[in-house]
Amino acid sequence: MAEDKRIWRIVPDTSIIIDGRLSARIRSGDFRGAEIIIPEAVVSELEAQANKGREIGFKGLEELLELRRLAERDEILLQFSGVQPTLEEIKFSKEGRVDALIRSTAIEVGGLFVSEDRVQSLIAKAKGLNVEYIHPKTLEPSEFMPLKVEHFFTDDTMSVHLKNGVSPMAKKGPVGNIRYVKIRDEPATSTELSSISRELIERARLDPESFIEMSSSGATVLQIRNMRTAIAHPPFSDDMEITVVRPTVVVDLEHYRLSDKLKERIVSQRGILIAGPPGAGKSTFAAGVARYLNDRGQVVKTMESPRDLQVPPEITQYSPLNGRMEDTADLLLLVRPDYTIYDEVRKTGDFMIFADMRLAGVGMIGVVHATRGVDAIQRLIGRVELGVIPQVVDTVIFIDKGEVAKVLVLEFTVKVPHGMTEQDLARPVIVIADFETRKVEYEIYTYGEQVVVMPVGLPTELRKPAWKLAEEEIRNVIGRYASGPVEVEVTSDDSAIVKVREDEVRKVIGKGGNVIDRIENILGLHIDVRELEIEAPKASKGRKYGAESRAPREKRRALSSFEETPSVSSVHPFIERDKKHLILGAPELAGKDVEIYLEDQYLFSATVSRHGDVKLRANSDLASDILEAQEKGETIEIRLI
Repeated sequence: MAEDKRIWRIVPDTSIIIDGRLSARIRSGDFRGAEIIIPEAVVSELEAQANKGREIGFKGLEELLELRRLAERDEILLQFSGVQPTLEEIKFSKEGRVDALIRSTAIEVGGLFVSEDRVQSLIAKAKGLNVEYIHPKTLEPSEFMPLKVEHFFTDDTMSVHLKNGVSPMAKKGPVGNIRYVKIRDEPATSTELSSISRELIERARLDPESFIEMSSSGATVLQIRNMRTAIAHPPFSDDMEITVVRPTVVVDLEHYRLSDKLKERIVSQRGILIAGPPGAGKSTFAAGVARYLNDRGQVVKTMESPRDLQVPPEITQYSPLNGRMEDTADLLLLVRPDYTIYDEVRKTGDFMIFADMRLAGVGMIGVVHATRGVDAIQRLIGRVELGVIPQVVDTVIFIDKGEVAKVLVLEFTVKVPHGMTEQDLARPVIVIADFETRKVEYEIYTYGEQVVVMPVGLPTELRKPAWKLAEEEIRNVIGRYASGPVEVEVTSDDSAIVKVREDEVRKVIGKGGNVIDRIENILGLHIDVRELEIEAPKASKGRKYGAESRAPREKRRALSSFEETPSVSSVHPFIERDKKHLILGAPELAGKDVEIYLEDQYLFSATVSRHGDVKLRANSDLASDILEAQEKGETIEIRLI
């Protein structure tokens, strides 16, 4: 008598469908002949994931198609049951709404509930279901077959770029001599890329040393051992694209031939930025520093997204906790590492986290994209308080073509900025110098409301011989309009600074700027007219506001328009207000020392700027009194002292 064909019910959850384990069990004979009940909640969840462009959604839908093919061959009986989740339930699937619907379907139809989700299986058992928990698949490295994408790599290939309808391309060569070359004439197809994509995602799920770093609408980022993979497809990109990047070399710090002095500086818990253009070898150098610090007994951690630095297992690599690097930083402060390497400090939030951890006493090394060493420092301006920058970052190591091209160090001091002479112009200055030569290259300071990053001087050997001849020619032309001494400094091929006596500035500029315009046309240069320094005490007092800079051409014209205005001893100013200041305008008294009166009552003394105004802070008591008086129609007067 023939044995009856066994029929039993199996209810899978989403994890089993995505992993493809159900069809594999059917083909192996374990579940052949069973009645497979697919909860509608599973279908809806997979559909939602696929609509968001996530690869796991498409993988699950392909498993459903495979189950349908098995049913058509009478190997199983395939049914769908249960209710579809609402939009809100799908939205809150992470909170267990969809899982609850799947369990409800299993309770309703009965049978064996199969899951790879440990939490789901435990709850199902607590609900009284017959549950088979299948441990997620993991394979040993020896069990892995070579990936299709690995066939595009050679020993000197840094990255492979695949796009639908385009011939596969790759970046090849040593650091500093990388070439972007075609590696196959035949264009990649959508079917080929889909197959490669599924294989990569499967490997990321099965390999315990690989993981899915990010999965969102139209984009997936994987870290498969030492390969960083980015998969993009519509609607995020115009067509399907796969980019795979891997390090070509693992370099120890000794390779860079650093001086002992610089190595000591690195070890001493500093705030360091490793800067350079893309592909220059910044991350390779950072990994070398991490290994160097680890070998010298330092506790080193990394903050990365994705986690692709090639570091030894003793160094733990952290990704964004709950999707936020701020939470990762909070945890690291409890771990108390000696050094933290922050790979890709780019956004304002990254710089704020870097600064917070550094000020908390943690040694920090940040990797920053920049075309020059000083550019990395400028990215801190506006994100970190200016006076705190040297405490946050005191060393910048600039990497170019795989080598350490320059090392800059930062110091904070109070001095007169380079190019200024009067002692009352002293202010806090960040001095940026070359680490080896100690030669100052830049100064950072505030000038009015602006932050200035000023190159310090131009080496004499770099000044062009033609500039000296140009200075003589400019001096001769300006001498036609100024009878006193004339100082000229050519600052570039198309600009120069001219200094004449204060009483001759207007004469050189001319009414409406007509004279300086004519001079500039004759010389073919932009001329910045400034006041020549004099030693009279009264002039020094007034020059505190005017000698630091000259107005642009439009304001110079406005200034010169009063050239023929008769001298006055007092004016009623026009009053304006911006976001930060209350402005009393008195162009007739530009550069003069004055007193301000309200209804003949003395308020304060000031010096009118060269632009013809007196500024008060908008939130000051004096500004409030003046505005209130203006509303009442009271008289405000500026008198010459």
